[in-house]
Amino acid sequence: MQTRNGNLRNMVLVAMLGAIAFILMYLEFPIPFIAPAFYEMDFSEVPVLIGTFAMGPAAGVAIEFLKILLHTLLRGTSTAYVGEVANFVIGCALIVPAGLLYRSRKTRGRALAGMVLGTILMVAAGSLINAYVLLPWYANHFFAGAGGMAGILEIGAQLHAGAGTVMGFVLLCVAPFNLFKGIVVSAVTMLLYKRVSVVIKSFAVEPEKRRVEKA
Repeated sequence: MQTRNGNLRNMVLVAMLGAIAFILMYLEFPIPFIAPAFYEMDFSEVPVLIGTFAMGPAAGVAIEFLKILLHTLLRGTSTAYVGEVANFVIGCALIVPAGLLYRSRKTRGRALAGMVLGTILMVAAGSLINAYVLLPWYANHFFAGAGGMAGILEIGAQLHAGAGTVMGFVLLCVAPFNLFKGIVVSAVTMLLYKRVSVVIKSFAVEPEKRRVEKA
């Protein structure tokens, strides 16, 4: 019974944090000095990271999935789900390494190290996905009448002189954008986590505790 109640409480927390993350997706804004305006940043990964640290990487992935699912159901998709899947993968690249490192030793330093590693992996995943999936997709479907890939690269070159090739665009626009996002999201999470985690941990049941109860 205790294990069942614990699972139910965690499911409620996942749902709440997923809903908060979904709402934060609406508060997106461009970073024009880093990337073209069609790259927009939001703080939706903050509640996902907080949930990951409080309940573990599996819960973090569930929150990330729920965030994307709600966004798709309520706002629809303009990319045939390509953008949504990419968003999910890139988000998981940040939260899963951070959650795994923090779970092994729950200290502030470990959390920081996890977010640094997660940010690096998010930059790598975002760069690869943009170069081989997102940029070709947007070029064919949204910039077909504006020169296709050449139109996208022209926008990048107006911002950064070396962004006139796919590799240059990824290195000078996409990678710095994700790096900036990872740093800002990690900083906000570090500021908020201790205050919020007290409430979350009093409500949630961690996987380790559930295993003990079950035993």
